[in-house]
Amino acid sequence: MNITFAQAINKALHDELESDPKTLLFGLGVADPKGVFGTTSGLQVKFGKHRVFDIPLSENALTGVALGMSMHKLKPVLVHQRADFVFTSAEQIINQVAKTFFSSGGKLNAQMVIRMIVGRGWGQGPTHAQSPHSLFSNVPGLKIVLPATPEDAYEMLRNSIQDPDPVLFIEHRWLHQNMTKSLKFDLKNPLTGCTVLNSGTDVTFVGVSLGAIEGIKIAKVFKNFGVTIEVLNLRSVVPLDISSIIKSVEKTGKLAILDTAQTKFGVAESISENVMRVLWKKMTYPPLLFGLKNVPVPSSAMLAKQVYPSGSNVTQKINEQFELGINPANLLQKYEEMWPLSSQFEDQPDQGLVGPF
Repeated sequence: MNITFAQAINKALHDELESDPKTLLFGLGVADPKGVFGTTSGLQVKFGKHRVFDIPLSENALTGVALGMSMHKLKPVLVHQRADFVFTSAEQIINQVAKTFFSSGGKLNAQMVIRMIVGRGWGQGPTHAQSPHSLFSNVPGLKIVLPATPEDAYEMLRNSIQDPDPVLFIEHRWLHQNMTKSLKFDLKNPLTGCTVLNSGTDVTFVGVSLGAIEGIKIAKVFKNFGVTIEVLNLRSVVPLDISSIIKSVEKTGKLAILDTAQTKFGVAESISENVMRVLWKKMTYPPLLFGLKNVPVPSSAMLAKQVYPSGSNVTQKINEQFELGINPANLLQKYEEMWPLSSQFEDQPDQGLVGPF
C-alpha cells in the first residue's frame, strides 16, 4: 500500500497514542481540518480532546508545560507548523529542557519531543524559512534528528517519543508528499544512525533531510555516465554518526554534503572537519559543501532561487570539483530530462521519486 511521509508521521503518532496512554499531542493546528499538513488528521477524534488538543499562541509557556508533563512521567509531543515559532521558546529549550537531567542530578528526565517543520515555498521570507538544527546542535542535552524518507518518519518519530532524552524532530515540508510503495520499518533501528540509500564507490554524498532525497536523484543521473555515488542519509545531527561517513569516504576518497541550512558554522562544516581530521592524507580533493547562502531568505521567488542550491548546480559542481570527466552539457541535459521540476525554483516539491528507500 502506498504511504506518504505525512501519512507515516500520522501513523506513528496514532500508534504511540494507542500503545501508551501517557503520550499526549498538542500544538497550533493539530485539531484543525488541515491537521498540520495531514500529519495529525483524525487523531483528536480517535483519542479525544484531553490527549490531542490545540494550544494558545504561547510557545514559551507551552514548552514549559511540556517539560512539566515529562517530569510527571507523561510523554508530550509539541508541534510547531513552522520551525521559526520555536525561537520564542528558546529559553525554555536551552536553559530548562536541555539541562533538566543534569541539573536534577539524573533524577528527572525531560522525555519529550518537539516537532518542527521547515522548508521553502509559500513566499514566506526571512522569518519563516529558517532551519535551526545547527543552532540547537550547540546545546548539550538535546537530540536532534531529521528524517528523510517515510520509513524514517515512522521509525524515528516512534523512537523519539520513546527516547528518555528531549528530541527535536525536524521535518522538511517538501518531504511530506514523498511516497513509498511499502512501509517497511524496524523499530529496533537506532534513532541516531546514518543509513545508506544508494551504494557507490566514486563519491560519498551526505544528505541532510531533503538533501538525502536530492542525493538519490543526483546518483541516478551520474549512473548514466558510469559514476556511482554513495548516498548517506544523515538522519541525526546530534549525536552525529561520523564513523559511518568516514567509512564511506575511506572507500570513495571524495565527499559532498548537502544541507538544508547555511553551511557557515553549520553541520556541513562540522562533518567536513571531522572527516578531514581523520582522512586528510587519503583525500585528493577537498570536500564540497552545499547549503543556503549566508543571507536571510528573501520573500521574492526570483531572489530566493539564488539562495537555495539547485540539484542541477550541485550535480555540475560535483562533476567539476572531482574531475569526473563528464561533458557538462550532456550532464545538465540528462539531469533536466530525468528531473525537470528539480532544476528550477518551485513553490511545490518534485514528487517524481517514489520509494522504497
